[in-house]
This record gives sequence, structure tokens and C-alpha cells, in this order.
Amino acid sequence: MRNGKRMFGTNGVRGVIGEEMTPALVLKIGAALGSMRKGTIAVGRDTRTSGEALAHALKAGLLMTGCDVVDMGILPTPALQYIIKTNQFDGGAMITASHNPPEYNGVKIIEADGTEMSDDEIIRLEDRFFASEFVAVSWEDVGAETAAPDRIEEYIRAVVGHFPAGIGKGMTVVVDPGSGPAALTTPIILERMGCRVHTINARLDGTFPGRMPEPTPEGLQPLSEMVVATGADFGVAHDGDADRAVFVDNKGCYIEENYEFGLVEDYVCGRNSGGLVVTPVATSRLIQDIAEKHRCTVDYTPVGSIYVARRMIELIRQGKKVSFGGEGNGGLIYPDHQFCRDGGMTAAMMVAVLASHNGRELSDILDELPAYHLVKEKHHARDPAALVRAVEEAFSGETIEKIDGIKIVRDDAWALVRASGTEPMIRIMIESKDPGIADTMYREIMQAVRQA
Repeated sequence: MRNGKRMFGTNGVRGVIGEEMTPALVLKIGAALGSMRKGTIAVGRDTRTSGEALAHALKAGLLMTGCDVVDMGILPTPALQYIIKTNQFDGGAMITASHNPPEYNGVKIIEADGTEMSDDEIIRLEDRFFASEFVAVSWEDVGAETAAPDRIEEYIRAVVGHFPAGIGKGMTVVVDPGSGPAALTTPIILERMGCRVHTINARLDGTFPGRMPEPTPEGLQPLSEMVVATGADFGVAHDGDADRAVFVDNKGCYIEENYEFGLVEDYVCGRNSGGLVVTPVATSRLIQDIAEKHRCTVDYTPVGSIYVARRMIELIRQGKKVSFGGEGNGGLIYPDHQFCRDGGMTAAMMVAVLASHNGRELSDILDELPAYHLVKEKHHARDPAALVRAVEEAFSGETIEKIDGIKIVRDDAWALVRASGTEPMIRIMIESKDPGIADTMYREIMQAVRQA
């Protein structure tokens, strides 16, 4: 795993239920967390069928170390993070496997400020886990549990409160929560903003009967059809824990996530110019184009929302102005709201984006953005790091950045080659305004990979 982590990946620990992921394992994670963060811990889960069993195991581990537990029930990850941040909890944990298929589940650890636990602290937690160094308390000091499923309302109000009353009046939106916890939040948020809302896959169901938790263009075809049939202004879909949002436009066309980022960035930076936009090295140059339009500067991080969030916090502590941040996968971060990806906030922000264009259709607004061609591939490897080094050596005469893996930067294109943070593979991304240039660069990189 990246940065010395043995079990946790870029966004928590995940595995197939009954194989890598078991209640026994999660109980130990809870005990390790409780030994590190004495106090009151908030726990939430998504809709997966295994969620309740794992949540009970996690809570048992926390309670045995003397922590009090507040069970928030089923809710989006960003909702749990917001509640933790604003209510002075000592930490939290979310039972979720995000976009993975239904047989998976996992755990995300959340700090008192609402951000995911840092790599250094995760390594400390893992050290406790593997050494079984748990601070179990005596019978009179065991923690107490309370249930608070109604606290989700705090998050809904917070998102809606960022926008003028009735900003969505006259708009029609179709929401696809994918049978996940966003069914409890996004439709309500948009209705309170004044939108007329239709839903699809809005029944909580951990078997995900309508589509898989990953909102792919193919899986969102029913959403696209409903948008067209109802004459909606756009459709929005979420992943399994609703920290991301993806969109289809008024014509039912899937909006590639970098263009989603660009649309929202243009709106946010247009009202908060001259600051920094923080994003991973894998994000499109489109984000840089739009930042420059508003006198903003792009600050690049390794791939992973936690690195974006913590970099934003660090820059603000340095006295710098941070306007916006996020990833090119539908995970956007709003520093005046909270420092984590927030799919519900992004759904609401798209309403504001459209409202600012005085009745123009979303498809027409998208057509005005610069067009880029992106190639994304992944290849399994026994030693991903060795392959990355081989590509670096093959392109040693060019401009190379090493923020995460290697990024080969040319005037008319860039390529990123990095080891996956969760699987034994390398990920390759190439982008250019000219598809032919991007494809040629991909062939050059693959030649180096095959030779290695």
C-alpha cells in the first residue's frame, strides 16, 4: 500500500464480505480507533446488506475501549463528516465501500475536523491493529451507545443554507441515488431549493437492484431516459456513499467528470477570484484553463481526496486564499462548507450554476468549455513501482513531475503513470486537445511498459 500503509488504501479499507472483510476484522479496527481517540465517536453506514453487522462490530470495539458511540444510522459519508465537524465529536467511522460492488464493504476513519484520517495516523492505527495493542477498560468504564438517525437534518439544512431561497424555482431535476443513502438527502435538498424533483433508484436497498454503486454512463442510461422524458434541466447520480455526484445534461448526455469540475469551478471562482484551486495531478488541464480565467492558481496534490482536503487546510493555515478544490471524478470540495468530497453539495451547486446562466440549457453551457481528449487505462503488474520507474527512465529527457508517480509534461499533452493505491496495477492517463497526439503518447508509454 502507498506511504507505508499495510491495510488501508486511498479511501479506507475495503474487501469482500466473508473473505477479506469480516466482523472480527472490523471489531479490531474499532478497538484500535477507540484506543487512539478516547471520547465520543460517531458511526454511520451506507445501505449495503452487510452494513449493520459491521457497524455492530465496529461499535463493540469502540465501546470496549471506553468510548461512547453515537449511531447515526444510514446516511451519506459527507453528512456524517459534517455532523462530526460541527458537533465536536472526537472522531468517527463510516461503514461503506463507496463505489464497489455490493459484495464489498469497508471502513473509513474520520477525524474530529470531519476529514478522513491522515496517512501517518492510519499507520499508527494499523500498528495497533496488527500488534493487538488495545486499551480495553474495566466493566464500570465501558462506553455507552445512543442512536441519532435524525441528525441527518443538520446536513440537509447546512447545504440548503448556502444558497438564496428559491434559487431552483422553475427547474426540474431527476435524482438517481443508486439505492444508496443519498435517497435520504439529495431529493430533499433540491426540493427545498425550489426544484421539481423526480427520482429513480431512490429506495434504500443494499442489493442495488437498479444499477451498481459506481455511476457509469452505461448504468445511468435509465436516468438519461427519464431526464429526456420529463423535460428535466439535468439529472444527478451518486455513488454508494454519496461523496461524489455525476450528471447528465438536459439532452440526457453524460457529463464527463472533469467538465463537471470545470462548470462548478467556473461558477465558484467567478465569485471568489484570485485564489487557489487544489486538485490531484490526474485532473484535466481544463481546470487550469478555467482557473487562469479567474486569476486563480492551481495547486497539485497526489491522487486521493484526503490529500486535496489536507492541502487546502494547510494552505489556509498559511494565510493563503483557497477558492475551490476536488478531483476529476465527481468528488468536489467546498472550503466554505467542509473539507471533504460532498455529492449533495455538488448537486445543489449545479442548480446554482444553471440559475446563474439565466435560463440557458446546460448542454449549451458545456459546449463553450475547451475540449480535451483523455485516455485512461490500467494494467495489472506484479511490481507496479518497477514499471513506473521504467517509464520514468524511458522519458528521462523530458519534463517530469513526481508529485504522484510520474507526470510527463509536454506543451501539447501530458501523461500520468502511477501505481494504484488499492490494487496491483499501474494507471495511465494521457490528455491532449488533439486525440492523435494523445494516442501517440499512449503508444510511446506502452512501448516502455512492454520493454520493462
